Amino acid sequence: MTNYYEQIFKRKSFHFFSGKEKTSEEDLDAINAFIKNIVPLYPDIKTEIEIVKESETTCHRGAEYCILFYSETKGEYLRNIGYIGEQIDLFLASRNIGALWFGIGKPKEKKNNGLDYVIMIAIKRMPENSFRKDMFKSKRKPLEEIWSGEELNIANIVRFAPSACNTQPWLVENQGNTLSVYRYKKPGKRGIMPIDKVMYYNRIDIGIFLFILETCLNEQGISYDRELFEDLSNAEVEKTLTAEYRLTIK
Repeated sequence: MTNYYEQIFKRKSFHFFSGKEKTSEEDLDAINAFIKNIVPLYPDIKTEIEIVKESETTCHRGAEYCILFYSETKGEYLRNIGYIGEQIDLFLASRNIGALWFGIGKPKEKKNNGLDYVIMIAIKRMPENSFRKDMFKSKRKPLEEIWSGEELNIANIVRFAPSACNTQPWLVENQGNTLSVYRYKKPGKRGIMPIDKVMYYNRIDIGIFLFILETCLNEQGISYDRELFEDLSNAEVEKTLTAEYRLTIK
């Protein structure tokens, strides 16, 4: 069983892959077996996950394979894919397989069993010494920008959650043992990416973040009741409530 918490400190985004290591058939079999046991955030949303060679996509980062995510396009399907994909991301790190959430990549096949393509993760086996040795040297938003209230020994870990376009669009407010998680957009801040694309990837990012948050809560032995909310806000809204966690702290 994968210790997800340990892998948070090890994983990193490989923006380019190099080296002579090869992803084996055993690795691929292990990934496929793992995929069959993934826990979705929304079990009622149909998904498909396929592993193809990098050459069958527009990704040219030196990866060997790409994991393609397909989904029904209903409800919070993007958040669901982020939550599912981050489980795979951490599992890959446990096997020394490097990974990159590659938002701009496109596959040859835009449909899979009637489901729409959403995003891919590029992968390649990498030397163990190429993974993170000190997560805290990674560039992330300062803690005060993403968390308010009691930190619960997890705040400084969850801020290292990966982000598909590295916008880190999350904000947590801890008020009376209730964590309110928001999709956050700094007012007036616009990058080079079109707004509709930013919203698309930020919704995936929230799913990634929720899985990292829950992993940290579980590690601390903090039980919780989770309530999820629909994200219907437009791009100009600063804070959009996505989830609340009502905590039981012993």
